[in-house]
Amino acid sequence: MPITSPDEIGIVGAGLAGTLMSILLARRGHRVRLFERYADMRRTPIPAGRSINLALAARGIRALEKAGVIQDVLPFLIPMRGRMLHAPDGALSFMPYGQRDHEVIYSVSRPGLNRVLLDAAQSAGVEIEFDQTLVNADVRTKTLVFSQQASGEQHELVLDRVIGADGAGSILRHALVEQLSIACSEDILPHRYKELTLPADHDGRHRLEKNALHIWPRGGFMLIALPNVDGSFTVTLFLPLQGPQSFESLLAPGSVEAFFNEHFADASELMPHLVDEFATNPAGIMGTIRCARWCLDGQMLLIGDAAHAITPFHGQGMNCAFEDCAELITLIEQAHDWSSAFSEFQDRRKPNADAIADMALENYVEMRDAVRDPKFILQKTLSLELEKRFPDYFVPRYSMVMFHDEIPYCVALARGQIQSEILDALTRNAESLSDVDFGLAATLISERLGRL
Repeated sequence: MPITSPDEIGIVGAGLAGTLMSILLARRGHRVRLFERYADMRRTPIPAGRSINLALAARGIRALEKAGVIQDVLPFLIPMRGRMLHAPDGALSFMPYGQRDHEVIYSVSRPGLNRVLLDAAQSAGVEIEFDQTLVNADVRTKTLVFSQQASGEQHELVLDRVIGADGAGSILRHALVEQLSIACSEDILPHRYKELTLPADHDGRHRLEKNALHIWPRGGFMLIALPNVDGSFTVTLFLPLQGPQSFESLLAPGSVEAFFNEHFADASELMPHLVDEFATNPAGIMGTIRCARWCLDGQMLLIGDAAHAITPFHGQGMNCAFEDCAELITLIEQAHDWSSAFSEFQDRRKPNADAIADMALENYVEMRDAVRDPKFILQKTLSLELEKRFPDYFVPRYSMVMFHDEIPYCVALARGQIQSEILDALTRNAESLSDVDFGLAATLISERLGRL
């Protein structure tokens, strides 16, 4: 039987994961209070440069369907069928993500999606309290200390049950780690990101190919652009913090314009506010958080970035967090008590969170560098051909992650490693698909890959 407790559940953080979790709980009869440190974004503009457009894929879509909100989200989605690579000389090449009509990912605005979820949460009966910053927590007594943003006044609140969805800088995670002596690592990349804008043309149309994720790979750094429904693109620069080509090197007057003209000329000529935005928008931090324990009995639980923040390079941070929500509500429906639901959630999700964290870091190298390598391009083409010939055995790792929500991340990571070794063997002396020994391919796949 599902848990049918009259207990009040407090969720800290009204971002994407916290709000979706509140909807799933409220629509199953639970009393939910949602606390958010910022003002209501539906009424107050969010700070520029902090959104990072998101890539919605199969895992996130399934969770939104489970919450009954996917129809409200659809108007905000733009399908992206592959990567459009921009060479230094302006030449374009397109790399499809998959080979079936449904194998696309969707660009979506973080604030646009968050507003839809906030509306749905309120409609489901969630009590949302904005301008409430969590400043301290006693995890054993479930006592939370909030500060009211405007007045600075603090107040204590004791809740029956607490779910922490308060992001990578989670106060609840820090409290769990410190008070329970939990092992936790926070590995910050020596790279930063900065968001910029490529506006629509005078008729409100996209100036670049609309249905693609655009990448300017330059080895140690890159630029990407994702389409918005208003015809603009959200452009993000990923760059080392220090070094000869870094944020540190772009402090002198004229350096930003010169850097973009040298490395991203076809983009910079379409970005009239580049220099001003670069000076104004903050440089965001990226990192990976691995926490050995996410819960305290049935009293407190971490989800999403609060439990397992990852870098954004596989487009799976939101999708992984949404999958958390879908998995947790399923376990709550199946469990007899909160403690077993929370414990089982951690046991199931942690190996997968660790796996997607590893794959996200690997994908950064792929996006900024490997995509320029002819051998990489050949292996990508070959992997799609092997999927056609052996569909029950060989599915490209990217496809397993993005399009197959039934395949756990940890399985995708393990099979992906084997498949990479097979691709290496098949392309060792090949320059094109016609050079590939498909008889050997059949043997290797039969010997090393079980049926999916």
